[in-house]
Amino acid sequence: MRRRYSGNFYIGIVITGVMLLVIMIGFFYTPHNPNTMNASLRLAPPSLSHFFGTDHFGRDVFSRVLVGAGNTLLVAAGAIVLGGVIGGMIGAIAGYTKGWFDEVVMRVVDVIATFPSVLLVLVVISVLGSGRYNILIGLGFVFIPSFARVVRSEFIRLREMDYVKSAVLIGVKPWRILVLHIMPNMLPTLLSSVAIAFNNAALAEAGMSYLGIDISPPEASLGHMMSEAQGYIASGPWCAIFPGVFLIVLVVGISLLGDGAAERFGGGTG
Repeated sequence: MRRRYSGNFYIGIVITGVMLLVIMIGFFYTPHNPNTMNASLRLAPPSLSHFFGTDHFGRDVFSRVLVGAGNTLLVAAGAIVLGGVIGGMIGAIAGYTKGWFDEVVMRVVDVIATFPSVLLVLVVISVLGSGRYNILIGLGFVFIPSFARVVRSEFIRLREMDYVKSAVLIGVKPWRILVLHIMPNMLPTLLSSVAIAFNNAALAEAGMSYLGIDISPPEASLGHMMSEAQGYIASGPWCAIFPGVFLIVLVVGISLLGDGAAERFGGGTG
């Protein structure tokens, strides 16, 4: 009997879909120029012309949230692709081949994983310099060990399944076994891992931009917007509330979507 999607999946897909649609629109259109300052509109409250109000420079907060969320999405997605592809390849080869290669590679992965992730990103930044794309590279490097471990453990588990052993006995080529028999059955675990990694990457990007590492003003970033709003919590709380809520809702939506999809596809066999 095939499992049905859980309520979490539907809630997650609605939340994530709406958030992504809004972010996608922000790539092509914003109600106001996100970097245009207007002293006469300084810390104006939310209104029909400025949905999320304006900040201490008179910039439209809604427009800046759209652009900042897009930057966060690009960095998080890019880091997941980079870390997932490299880490997945390492884990797949190590898990399928076993032997000395597996031992050497996983010991190196273990050493990298012992370092705090923030420290590793800062090391990359110290070498490459600050900036959005260097943050992406740093975060991608951080996710390599986690994806390598997940994929390796799944390969070790799945290569012992009867349908994989049967495929080997009848002479099926290794790449067909990987693509047709092993990879599809890794889907539940990969979905959860990607969702967790995306959320970690989004929060890490926001944290670094909060510290001023990620972006160069006046470029918009959710974390930097919240950092700038610290001194105006009493007079303009919307400057911090809306970027923070936007980030939280996106993270919650991705989490529910990943959990729900993993439950739906769990338990599959070749």
